[in-house]
Amino acid sequence: MNKRTLISATVAVGAGALLALAAPLAASAHVEVTPNTAAAGTYADITFRVPTESATAATTKVEVDIPAATPFPSVSYLAVPGWDTELVTETLPKPVKVAKTTITEAVTKVIWTAQPGSEIKPREIREFTLSVGAVPDTGKIVLNTLQTYSDGSVVKWAGTAEGADLPSPVLFVNDKPVAEHDADAVSAPPASHDAATTAASSSSASSSASSSDTLARVLGIGGLVVGAVAVVLSVVTLRRKGTV
Repeated sequence: MNKRTLISATVAVGAGALLALAAPLAASAHVEVTPNTAAAGTYADITFRVPTESATAATTKVEVDIPAATPFPSVSYLAVPGWDTELVTETLPKPVKVAKTTITEAVTKVIWTAQPGSEIKPREIREFTLSVGAVPDTGKIVLNTLQTYSDGSVVKWAGTAEGADLPSPVLFVNDKPVAEHDADAVSAPPASHDAATTAASSSSASSSASSSDTLARVLGIGGLVVGAVAVVLSVVTLRRKGTV
């Protein structure tokens, strides 16, 4: 095998490693709201984490819809450098009682627009924080989000079905997030177990699953890196021998 072939092989291995690492990261990159739970009647700070998934375009605008059926009496925002924020207030179709307050108008949309040079570039993530309250006493609040790119394309994060490709950010108030429902079903103990045993088993299982997942990821990444380095060292060694 000549040097050119070896170099090509090295490049291919490196590219394969990058693709293998990028694939799971891209698959998990969604617009999310965190924390995704809040207690009814309280005021909460919620943050929208917005990644740019495009490899060629930047995110220029983010719009979050707040349902008129489950409004917040108060909405304020944390200023983001390089971004303009607009709170759109509308008269509600009918009065809504939240906690002890009846409201007839509320913020139904929040729009963040990037100033030139402040767009969310490919592989970047930007966070946008709102302070909302009092949180309506409902099961959950679906916060559909529109993400606009510099090439004119728009991604609508509004999927509500489990496993949706573009899931909507959801703030859970009384309902539990889907992941917690699944965890409860899997870890439900036999009736003979007492509360202490149940808690210990659940904590142990969660810790074990998390540790196993983290270890698997670390080992996988380590293997890819070691393999790539080995190929590069081989090429360097062969080239030195050829020049002797």
